[in-house]
Amino acid sequence: MRFAMFISLLRPIGPVIIGVSLGFTLSLLSVSWVEEPCVLDGKASEEIRLAQDGNSKGARRPNSISTVDAEEDFEPRIVPYKPVQQSQTKQLFRAKYISTELGIRERLFVGILTSKSTINTLGVAVNRTISHHLDTVVFFTGMRNRKVPHGMFVVTHGDERLIWNIFQTIKYILEHYVHEYDWFYLAQDDTYTEADRIKQLVAHLSIDRELYMGSPEEFIGGEMEGRYCYGGFGYLLSRTLLLRLKPFLENCRNDILSARPDEWLGRCIIDYANTNCVDEHEGLHYFHYEMGKNSDPSKVENVQFKNALTVHPVSDPEQMYRLHKHFTEIELQRTYDEIEKLQAEIKNVSKVAFDGNRSAQWPIGINPTFEPKSRFEVLRWDYFTEEQVYSCIDGSPKCELRGIDRLDVADVIEIAMGELNKKYKPVLHLKKQQLINGYRRFDPTRGMEYTLDLQLEVVNQKGRSRSITKRVHLVRPLSRIEIIPMPYVTEATRVHIILPLTFQERGAVNHFLEVFATNLFETSENAILTLLFIYDPFEAQQVNQNDIFTDVKVQINAYERKYPAVKILWISVKTETPSQIKFMDIISKKHPVDTLFFITNVNTNVNSEFLNRCRMNSINNWQVFFPIHFQDYNPDIAFHNQEPPPTLDLVKDAGHFDRNSFEEACFYNSDYMVTRTRMASDVQENEEIVETLDIYDMFVKYSNLHVFRAVEPALHQKYRYQACNPQLSEDIYHRCVQSNLDGLGSRSQLAMLLFEQEQGNST
Repeated sequence: MRFAMFISLLRPIGPVIIGVSLGFTLSLLSVSWVEEPCVLDGKASEEIRLAQDGNSKGARRPNSISTVDAEEDFEPRIVPYKPVQQSQTKQLFRAKYISTELGIRERLFVGILTSKSTINTLGVAVNRTISHHLDTVVFFTGMRNRKVPHGMFVVTHGDERLIWNIFQTIKYILEHYVHEYDWFYLAQDDTYTEADRIKQLVAHLSIDRELYMGSPEEFIGGEMEGRYCYGGFGYLLSRTLLLRLKPFLENCRNDILSARPDEWLGRCIIDYANTNCVDEHEGLHYFHYEMGKNSDPSKVENVQFKNALTVHPVSDPEQMYRLHKHFTEIELQRTYDEIEKLQAEIKNVSKVAFDGNRSAQWPIGINPTFEPKSRFEVLRWDYFTEEQVYSCIDGSPKCELRGIDRLDVADVIEIAMGELNKKYKPVLHLKKQQLINGYRRFDPTRGMEYTLDLQLEVVNQKGRSRSITKRVHLVRPLSRIEIIPMPYVTEATRVHIILPLTFQERGAVNHFLEVFATNLFETSENAILTLLFIYDPFEAQQVNQNDIFTDVKVQINAYERKYPAVKILWISVKTETPSQIKFMDIISKKHPVDTLFFITNVNTNVNSEFLNRCRMNSINNWQVFFPIHFQDYNPDIAFHNQEPPPTLDLVKDAGHFDRNSFEEACFYNSDYMVTRTRMASDVQENEEIVETLDIYDMFVKYSNLHVFRAVEPALHQKYRYQACNPQLSEDIYHRCVQSNLDGLGSRSQLAMLLFEQEQGNST
């Protein structure tokens, strides 16, 4: 009984006792009772072996701690520190362009197969019709003339054999362009290509397909299976196809015999890439049209012709240009139709908008009218008729409508009549009788706006007519902003300032040098001043006895002593008729071709701000700069019965920008020399042209450079009366006279002066 009770008490804790006992047993079995040294990398660790050298006490108990006898000398062992040698990090190379790093390629490469005999005719015509639509156009030829047509990139293979040329063309593309483009279009120079349609086609094709697309043709004789792309209509090759063909290109050259380059390439692609020519892929078609001899594109009504990507053959450049004109008109009309469709959709959608039709601005698709926030921002409407405009540049209340303004008004009236007849035909026919009222204003957010009140003669289908007045509104919208690439220029270029000086201008030299020294010498500006002393023949004979520029030369020496780092140059010239071109002929020979010149006047105040703009606006082999300086009015008129202030601000009552003055100029010596060379043939026929023209007219007439002319607020000139030389050309002489008249004073100042004189005479 008692045993049973004992068993019943032990039964709940029995498993615990058994588990603890088993754990102790297993732990004792896992412990080594023989002490052995720990080994690291094959060597005994002396740091943990502290009691083994003759002091072993037998077996080491588990979890025991070794102790060291206090009487035993213990010397710690110092382990030297060896830093871990880090491998040198490789310099990370980043591509120059994000597209290169991401593997983004251009879409389309165009290669034109031409020849030595046609590159200057058909080749030039192809380049003019497609180059401004495509990014890359390369012309491949066997041989070429010494002079390559301007604006064409030509690759010469050195042999006129057709098969050799197509082989070298494919090889050149694989070596230079296969990693930069997804699609490659090849055509002959007697093929017209509608560039925009080719771009649109490749934009919808998958780039990972081995595609050989063009006009499929059977091989001559029919012995070989498959079809090749006829070269006359051009063909598209995918990048994937060319990469697959690359290892076998040499085999194609050695093994395939053919008289036609398009057949040779087709057999190569079929044999080694197992790809046939197709004219349709994924629902996209390669349309082409065979042109008849002496056909007129405007009279061809074939639907296939209107949808064609390529047209072949083209017999001469004139036919190429006619084709381009015809297809451009088709694309332009399609664009107009798409615009009208979009405008109709916008108008329909606006009906269900919150504001109804008011949410659609007129014209649809053009920015809304500028809304002024105050009365100072209200845009002004200018009134005009067919003969006169009632808002003039010079402030006159009325002036004649002429030049570009007259052409603008005539064009607007013509467009208005065309749109009215387009709207009311065939029920009514409208004829313009006269323009009653015309209003226009420039809105910077949308363009030029016009409102016309037209008196019209309306003729119905029965021939009856009557006169009505119709008001129309027109908008000439601002076109798309285009960024024009410009060559890179810096502000570090040294400027050579040329100052022509005559006997009459000696008195103003002192003030010029004072301002010049303050603005440029003291700031160590990167500029060199050269004075050009102009003597007439009599003054030149007396130069040793009585030099008219002695005082000026003394001042030059004084400034050179005051500024030791400055060297002022001067050149003496003898002439009966002073001429800018004559002076520059002398100066140009004394300077390198990369010299930047600035021709100035003794009354002009030169400073660093203007010189920097001279450097930025003068671009070698690209652009010359003719600034328009601000000239003070005659102080006796502008400040009548008043004391003129010591300094004048650039306000309309103090002076004006002299648009009739062309004396100041910035240009490079190389540009002057090239332009002067082109002028040489005319000089041989008429030597007086050198004396009658100025540098501005020379650049405009004989150079292909951009002649940049703009107002320059940093170029300030005091009032002066300039002596006009009647020996110069009529235009230059009249510009000089007009400059003197405009420099007297503003219209209001002159009117006030006349009013005071009349008041004085009446009393």
